[in-house]
Amino acid sequence: ELLTEVWKFPKERVWATVYRTDDEVMEFWKTETDINHEHILKFDEKDNFWEMGETGPCGPCSEIHIDLTLNGCKPEDINAGLEDVIEIWNLVFIQYNRDEKGKLNPLPMKHVDTGMGLERVVRAINGKKSNYDTDLFLPIIKKICKITNVKYEGDFISPINAISDHIRALTFAISDSAIPSNEGRGYVLRRILRRASRLARKLDYSEPFMYHLVDSVIEIYGNTFPEISEKSEFIKNVIMGEEISFNLTLDRGIEHFKEVYEQIKNNKDKIFPGEAAFKLYDTYGFPLDLTQVMAKEHGFEVDINTFNNEMNKQKERARAARKDDIVLTETKLFDINDKVLAANPIYNPYKINEKGIKTSLLDAKRIAGSDIEVLILKENPFYSESGGQVSDTGKILFSDGYEVDVIDSKNNLFVYVKNDDHKNLFHKEITAVIDYQRRRAIQRNHSATHLVHEALRQVLGQHVKQMGSLVSDEYLRFDFPHFQKLKQDEIQAIEDMVNSKISENISVLTLEDIPIEEANKIPNVKKFFGDKYGSKVRIVMIDEKFSVEFCGGTHVENTNDIGLFKIVKEESISSGVRRIFARTGEGIINLLESRISEIEKVINELPEKYAANFISGLKSFREGFRTIDFRDTLLMKMLLQQQENNINSLYELREKYIEEKKQQQKKLLKQNLEKHINELRVKIDKAEKFNGSVILAEKLEIETTDEFKELGEEIRKILKDGVILVASVIEGKISLICAVSDNLIKEKKLSAGKIISETAKMLGGGGGGRPQLATAGGRIIELLPEVLQNFPEKIKQQLL
Repeated sequence: ELLTEVWKFPKERVWATVYRTDDEVMEFWKTETDINHEHILKFDEKDNFWEMGETGPCGPCSEIHIDLTLNGCKPEDINAGLEDVIEIWNLVFIQYNRDEKGKLNPLPMKHVDTGMGLERVVRAINGKKSNYDTDLFLPIIKKICKITNVKYEGDFISPINAISDHIRALTFAISDSAIPSNEGRGYVLRRILRRASRLARKLDYSEPFMYHLVDSVIEIYGNTFPEISEKSEFIKNVIMGEEISFNLTLDRGIEHFKEVYEQIKNNKDKIFPGEAAFKLYDTYGFPLDLTQVMAKEHGFEVDINTFNNEMNKQKERARAARKDDIVLTETKLFDINDKVLAANPIYNPYKINEKGIKTSLLDAKRIAGSDIEVLILKENPFYSESGGQVSDTGKILFSDGYEVDVIDSKNNLFVYVKNDDHKNLFHKEITAVIDYQRRRAIQRNHSATHLVHEALRQVLGQHVKQMGSLVSDEYLRFDFPHFQKLKQDEIQAIEDMVNSKISENISVLTLEDIPIEEANKIPNVKKFFGDKYGSKVRIVMIDEKFSVEFCGGTHVENTNDIGLFKIVKEESISSGVRRIFARTGEGIINLLESRISEIEKVINELPEKYAANFISGLKSFREGFRTIDFRDTLLMKMLLQQQENNINSLYELREKYIEEKKQQQKKLLKQNLEKHINELRVKIDKAEKFNGSVILAEKLEIETTDEFKELGEEIRKILKDGVILVASVIEGKISLICAVSDNLIKEKKLSAGKIISETAKMLGGGGGGRPQLATAGGRIIELLPEVLQNFPEKIKQQLL
């Protein structure tokens, strides 16, 4: 019905073939269709038994052929390789599995694998001699001819056809976020594009032009595949960038090929040297298959073995150039015995305790010639580097007081420690302690990585995806496909979007052990091509409408914990791939300090006081000035101006540093303050009341005294009726704040100053203040939990 009524193929031009023993299908063709019975033919395994390889699923097939000859074909013309008698459809009955011995075994589940050739059908509908003469290619071919100013005839036909086919493949692949690169599927695209660029030389055209053909592809396919229309600018920019890059070396590479060919053209063996092919690859960017095509055009074959040998030599040189401190395969170091496996080692980096976890040592091996030992713990809390996030570090503490530094964790099982004293680590109770501050910094950067991923997509376009990342305690790095340098307003928009999400105080949700089938159904979920996922996955969600990703890393509990986000660098790492570096929270302060360190190196160690530094720099210049010939007025003028510029720049940088640091600290202080006030507001709302008044004693994790000082007045604002005591341990000392509501001061004669003074004495300290608000300090940290626990009861006694 489709062939003869919708597509209007003449019934007398339709033929069907079946496998030689498949009488059932033969009968179906006769009874279920009105095809001419003489047009139903049987063939053997060569033509009508489909197999994917020497082994695997297979089965007989039934094919549909169309006769496009002028006078009609004969039965012997079917499957004879005639260009006007073409197969357009194949129905494969997958019912067997061929084993390694060649035996056919029936499959328990059988199915029909059906495939139709779109281009062949269009050719038949259009009544054309070639697929390239159809609606699927002609707009592209016409555009090629117009740009290159050649006619579609003679020797130009073959390269024009190939270019039109290549641009179609590139357009669709790049719209799917595949990017030309030097590895994997990206290298397939790069090879296709470079073959097309070389073919353009056969049209006597040497300028980049492939990107102009994208619009013609969209003209043909855009309505059916809207994604290529939506990403048209991105596709064109990627292709243009690749063309420009390759064109820089293409002509020189072609010249080198010609030089080699002139030297070997009379050789009888017709072998193109592998060394020359490798030079074309390594120096001029020629993919091997491009060189093979060029050699074949001259009747030569490339010496593949020599090419591969040259490639292997280069890889060995690269390996030798890498100076790894430790090259180790743990499985070679360990013969992991049944006893270790029976102990069922546990990997849990998500359950964190600042004081560490008690665990036991299952096995330990020293790396020969070093102070490094590799441990297997019963429970390993140290995150092992994965998904771009670096490993945790920390310490292993022993009951006798000995401790070793943890420097790495790998494969969820192996913990690397530095055992300088070469002590025996066995048979001791141990405590595994993660470097908590470092972990927190890593978590900030990892959660920010998820946020910036989505922000990049919203600001730059949906073509953006993660192509690589690094999450450390100092910074985050993110690689993504994009065709041009980011503009300053784009960077600002990305930063604003990330910081907006951070300020929304969003809870970061982690969904554990989600079946992969269910995870794939979650709206907007991001997963990464090439990554391998098990049957169950972990999902990290930061606002279900903003960022949802497959992720095994560690994260903050709340976006507010990230602090400020700042992109500090943006660069290109390869054609069509950009990289950003960013910092978060206190890492920005560290960044500013590191910039000042760079300045210090330039002017030979800056003194503490910037004014003195200015004088020192000027003095140094004056000392050098004495050696200059003063009669050289041009040089004098240039050096004076140069020095003035240098000093002015230094002064401006210094002022900028001071102001930026002050502002960053203010913003960070404000964010942390809002976080703590929100915590207290929640606790006040949930707190039990005594005679209508809230009595609350809480310890907060506050890192600076400035932050703690700002907290008092904010507490007063949210306290309507009650008494609040807040404590924090900052730099090894206890800080206290007490606030009392106005009604209790008036009605019960309570005083924050008196309350905090008595409280501080119990902690080995002192302090005081106004009735409404008072501060104090203490030294005995061990007593703090008890004092906070007893505080409500003491206040209740005063309210009776």
